[in-house]
Amino acid sequence: MSINTIRHTLNRATQISPNKTALIYNNKKYSYLALKSEVDKIANYLESLSLPKGSRIGIYSNKSASQVIAILGILSTEYMLVPITRLLKPNQVKHIIDDCKIQCIITDSSKISLLKDIDFNGEIISYQNHKESRVSFDEIFKFYDGEIKSTIYGHTNAIITYSFGSQGDPKGVVINHRALTDGARIVTNYLNIQKDDVISGILSFNLDYGLNQIFSAIYTTATLVIHRFLLPSDFFSHIINDNITILPLMPIHITEIFNENPHKIPSSQHFKNIKTISSSGGNITPIMLENIEKYFLYSKFYSMHGLTEAFRSTFLEPKQIKSKPTSIGKAIPDVELYIINKDGNECKANEVGELIHRGACIYKGYWNDKNETKKRFKSINILNKIINFDGQLTDEVVIASGDFVYADEDGYIFFVSRADDMIKTQGYRVSPYEIEKIVDKHILDITSRVIFSVPNNDIEEEIILVYSAENRLSKNEILLELKKYLPHYMIPEEIIYRERMPFKSLHDKQVDRDIIKKEFLERSKS
Repeated sequence: MSINTIRHTLNRATQISPNKTALIYNNKKYSYLALKSEVDKIANYLESLSLPKGSRIGIYSNKSASQVIAILGILSTEYMLVPITRLLKPNQVKHIIDDCKIQCIITDSSKISLLKDIDFNGEIISYQNHKESRVSFDEIFKFYDGEIKSTIYGHTNAIITYSFGSQGDPKGVVINHRALTDGARIVTNYLNIQKDDVISGILSFNLDYGLNQIFSAIYTTATLVIHRFLLPSDFFSHIINDNITILPLMPIHITEIFNENPHKIPSSQHFKNIKTISSSGGNITPIMLENIEKYFLYSKFYSMHGLTEAFRSTFLEPKQIKSKPTSIGKAIPDVELYIINKDGNECKANEVGELIHRGACIYKGYWNDKNETKKRFKSINILNKIINFDGQLTDEVVIASGDFVYADEDGYIFFVSRADDMIKTQGYRVSPYEIEKIVDKHILDITSRVIFSVPNNDIEEEIILVYSAENRLSKNEILLELKKYLPHYMIPEEIIYRERMPFKSLHDKQVDRDIIKKEFLERSKS
């Protein structure tokens, strides 16, 4: 077994600190030894299924200790983990299952009925006993034990995470074990996470930022406390009562926790234990920074930027937050970043170009999508006007991010725009085409439509739907239909009717998104 695997990281943590608390959920504590014991039993059962090496196993459930055990159990085998976001609608879940041919799903009682509704005919494992599942964790813990037999290497494919691509359907990106362990090693280094730290498990464990909280805790033998964000008051109780020292957030969390009545927000003295706050998944607005500085006086705040195709690219040091608040920072350790123009030359200071990521944390490619892989995963030869390739060594893969940025005279990078039309809202990447596809399929009275986004300081970008129809439709009618098929973060904030839509050409009847967005922004200013 390679040392660059999550399984090896767990083995090492158990050898170093067997009795230290690894995980806390609903006041139940798991030592590293107890956690590994339950993980081993799940892994043993999964291996007994004798599925082909590399088979995909999904996890579709709410956040819990059982979910963490399931994640580590799958990653202890030669199978691949496919986390399925619990907010997705049946049609989206079915697309993911069909796309990567998931043969087994681990779930909780709240999701089993949906799996039956979409006619999933693979193996179902539930956390608790349930008539619709073949076996439960409770039963596995009683009857399965023994050594883990699988052989895993750093290059072994570990996870497929799904997000929305520019053409609408959720796309899976493949991550190997080495990228996961590199991410844990690098993040714990620059965030200075130590064995005595207590990490808040507030993030979803369905995407790489949230998963990294698990792996970083194990890498340093720190403690992870799982928390499901419901209300700001619960969140504040969590970070105070659980003695949280490391607080990973997304911008949407920062907005939500300070939506509380100011008189109900504890004073900064209650947050003295928090030494580090990190944020990724979107831009940090001035009001977010103002609130962080006001209430978390004793904490260092790190703003971070990652790619769909690479776990993390940049971070902004706390000392630069005030002087360069809109910067995404500089390259993380073990990563080199280049900004190139359309001719392949390195951009000068303040010149906008595409961000190229070289080094650690690069993923393997897009599942079942050669075109998307070819678009983003490039030969290092695209940097041939910048780098001298001794020995003609040009087989290395780099990421052409599609993010257009510039660097100032000090080398700090600033995000400008994306190459595609992707929307970032509430910490999620949303494809306008996915929403348009649902409108076309389920709201037949709409004859033409366009989805775009505009800036919103609270959620980064808000989604706008502009449509035409023979007659104006009720806004509530449209919303009710969209809510059947889309998660809440993909629901438009505004719905606008217009009698006629501008087209790019009369030939193909393609709506001119740019004209409509420009008109919307001009009207908003007036």
